Amino acid sequence: MVLRPYRRSDAAAWSEVRCANQAWLAPWEPSPSGRWEDLNSPAAFRYVYRDHRRQSRRGEAMPFAVCLREDGRERLVGHLNIGSIVRRAFCSAYAGYWVDGRVAGRGIIPTALALAVDHAFGPGGLHRIEVNIRPENGPSRRVVEKLGFREEAYHPRYLHIDGAWRDHVGYALTIEDVAAEGGLLARWHRLRSTAS
Repeated sequence: MVLRPYRRSDAAAWSEVRCANQAWLAPWEPSPSGRWEDLNSPAAFRYVYRDHRRQSRRGEAMPFAVCLREDGRERLVGHLNIGSIVRRAFCSAYAGYWVDGRVAGRGIIPTALALAVDHAFGPGGLHRIEVNIRPENGPSRRVVEKLGFREEAYHPRYLHIDGAWRDHVGYALTIEDVAAEGGLLARWHRLRSTAS
């Protein structure tokens, strides 16, 4: 698994994954105003890419392409963003992610989230990461629960998703929660080795 910044050349791969996963992703994403194919086309990626770069330069987000490296080739299989970064006394951000349903359940997103959180807590200088998930999104909730995020809140009508205002469950983690364990990735590796 590779976690890296997006490249302009990711447009076709991003579009293919997004379009192939409409049924898997659409129920969990902000309500679109347009056709899925148009919103996830290579041309649409250019806007996504520019927005990611702008937010990165301003220190507002840390967007990552999630890739698998197999047989010496890299394949884009998901997205992870540490966004809505607030500095000063708060030093907090929100994490969001999606993965290609064809590779779901292989530990890719928990590993990517652990890497991104360690980066955010280390070089990124953040203290807290929050993740908000719809209550019925079991696979996404399992990601944060496996990693030891605390369930902290219930947010009624939190985000407009799939055509309506949807409730979300709030999870969080602070640097103190993982510092003694060598970081979230080290915790995740230990948990996986004891589970097998």
